[in-house]
Amino acid sequence: MGELIVIRHGQTEWSLSGRHAGRTDVPLTAAGEAAARALAPRLAQHRPVAVFSSPLSRAVRTAELAGLTDVKPDPDLVEWDYGGYEGLTTEQIQEARPGWDLWRDGVVPGDAAHPGERLQQVAARTDAVLDRIRQLLGDGDVAVVAHGHLARVLAVRWLGLAPSAGRLLGHPRPGTLGFLNTEQGQPVIAAWNVP
Repeated sequence: MGELIVIRHGQTEWSLSGRHAGRTDVPLTAAGEAAARALAPRLAQHRPVAVFSSPLSRAVRTAELAGLTDVKPDPDLVEWDYGGYEGLTTEQIQEARPGWDLWRDGVVPGDAAHPGERLQQVAARTDAVLDRIRQLLGDGDVAVVAHGHLARVLAVRWLGLAPSAGRLLGHPRPGTLGFLNTEQGQPVIAAWNVP
């Protein structure tokens, strides 16, 4: 059985400043592009049989610079819709809601472009992605290029855990890899936050 390779897109101005970038299409920085290129040698060792990406440009561009080909955009890989918290840092949100925690408290509705999404909705999307990917892993590795919070939900759903367990994983740094596979028939995280 192949591995599921989870790639977080490269750095953006918003990831650098800690702003929540859900549906806003923020481009990669020069450092983000360099980090994406640096992934190419490691990914070339795997030769995935299928590659899926969030349709947002920061993920698509990361896939391209990392040397991945035949990339299929998948709307289910878009980041958590942060609603009214889009573009804000955790510190800014906590000024209005002391002690706020995304995993526990969720988001508030935003405008029409950012209505907001509950954790269970994010999990339903990642479950749909995993259902499609599991069918392909018998043929080899599969890669997905996505976003930080979504990658955490995807990983814990791979393990069969509740979506809120995503809080237990370190936030993947921009331009890093995670490897999900199985050991003795049980799902495992083989590596996380690999540059």
